[in-house]
Amino acid sequence: MAKKKQRQGGRGAGGTPATVALTRAGTAFTVHSYEHDPASASYGEEAAEALGVEPGRVFKTLLAEVDGALTVAVVPVSGSLDLKALAAAAGGKRAAMADPAAAERATGYVRGGISPLGQRRRLPTVLDASASRHPTICVSAGRRGLEVELAPADLAALTGAVTAPIARV
Repeated sequence: MAKKKQRQGGRGAGGTPATVALTRAGTAFTVHSYEHDPASASYGEEAAEALGVEPGRVFKTLLAEVDGALTVAVVPVSGSLDLKALAAAAGGKRAAMADPAAAERATGYVRGGISPLGQRRRLPTVLDASASRHPTICVSAGRRGLEVELAPADLAALTGAVTAPIARV
């Protein structure tokens, strides 16, 4: 069963770089935590189930290389990333999934806990267009077992994201 904590806070309240960034920006958000199961096959689907949230409202953060440049893709956990669509949305020709170690180094987060917010350096970001169908969505708060819920428009604004249909459902 999910442990839900609803709070707004920075690093002092068990915060992560993602929640610190949200707090500094004055953005409304809610943090949800749950007990992460290391045996879980999918971090995103585990989060949706643990929090009792429709999988189409929980988004995973993936890193890809578009024409050799690291790019963040934020897509629903109920779907998969369309690399051709991502390349087009990012203004490139070719996209491939990034090496997991390179993704961790660039973002400062571990796989399964990569947040689109509070990364070590700002990377080009593309948010799947389906996010706009929901008043709020959940993304990783920067740690396995920790999600942050916020308005899709706020996520796009804080990350400088382009919104485009990049998910295959």
